[in-house]
Amino acid sequence: MSTNRHPVTGASTAPSSTSPDSPSGAAFGWLDEQARLRADAGLVRTLRPRPADADGLLDLAGNDYLGLTRHPEITEGAAAAARRWGGGATGSRLVTGTTELHAELERELADFCGFEAALVFSSGYAANLAAVTALAPHGALIVSDAGNHASLIDGCRLARGTTQVVPHADPEAVRKTLDGHEGSAVVVSDSVFSVDGDMAPLTELAAVCREAGAGLIVDDAHGLGVLGDGGRGAPYATGLAGADDTVVTVTLSKSLGSQGGAVLGPARVIEHLVNAARTFIFDTGLAPAAAGAALAALRLLRREPERAARAREVAAELHRRLTAEGLSAVRPDAAVVSVRAPSPEQAVRWAADCRADGLAVGCFRPPSVPDGISRLRLTARADLTDAMIADAVRVISRRAPR
Repeated sequence: MSTNRHPVTGASTAPSSTSPDSPSGAAFGWLDEQARLRADAGLVRTLRPRPADADGLLDLAGNDYLGLTRHPEITEGAAAAARRWGGGATGSRLVTGTTELHAELERELADFCGFEAALVFSSGYAANLAAVTALAPHGALIVSDAGNHASLIDGCRLARGTTQVVPHADPEAVRKTLDGHEGSAVVVSDSVFSVDGDMAPLTELAAVCREAGAGLIVDDAHGLGVLGDGGRGAPYATGLAGADDTVVTVTLSKSLGSQGGAVLGPARVIEHLVNAARTFIFDTGLAPAAAGAALAALRLLRREPERAARAREVAAELHRRLTAEGLSAVRPDAAVVSVRAPSPEQAVRWAADCRADGLAVGCFRPPSVPDGISRLRLTARADLTDAMIADAVRVISRRAPR
């Protein structure tokens, strides 16, 4: 039996074997040891239901980059869709789960982002699983960035190809890995990495892929709505939109203030996913309300493209003020601002102290961070005022571990 290791302590976490005579509850007795290890490492996670109203809390923890999730047009788009199509999709997309609204959203997403076609999924996670597993057949080589999101990592694990993980944002390492490989190959990368907010070298990655005849799969979850002309995304900004060797995944739950995900790419890729992607074929379709909200947000963004530039401006200003206070913050390429913390325990305490002062911030700790460095993660929203930015920086600086 293989032995698993705790991501921080390195201790064995393999459950011990039990006999038929084992007492009741022994089957999951190993969970107690897992809980102890998490507690000792300061990695216990808890659910915290948020109130329906802001309740005086300034939110820099969510992913509502454009400030649209409560916008009247978006909430009405959700409500109108639910009134017309019902509360749920009623089935998988290939049975009863596709409505005219889904098809309309796919057409407008593809057009906005500059791709031939799009396919909507119930989540961005499901979209990533679909893209990687369906486009990496048996015998394929998958080259994955070490900083990729968990959904891309899980896609690599589920795919029938062989995965090689390469150092973060290193096109030369990708080139060396692809060198000499015969057969299908895909390179998988976030566009904007969710931990530090840095952007992948997409132009260089695309050039390496074309040299080797490999495909490129880009997760643009944190680029859509923030980067590119009017928020059309990182692939659009780097000239990759519409390329026949590039496939892009997006989420509808960040800049578009809704829920769900999509894959964008050549029509033949989308047709293949309809027939081969298990998270499309066997999953219930995206709820009409979510599709309606996303479509309303997309149309609003077309009318108000300045929201994308404002999100980037807010991120740059947060970084400038935080570093001026002596904090270690990573320069943002999009709307994610990362502030380093000394340890997991101090990161948790720092975030809790900020919340007590009326500021919600994200807290990233192992195993969510591949380099083991804990951070506060801030969302730069387009609707933040200069006064809100100043308040946030003041709280973060005052509560910083000393």
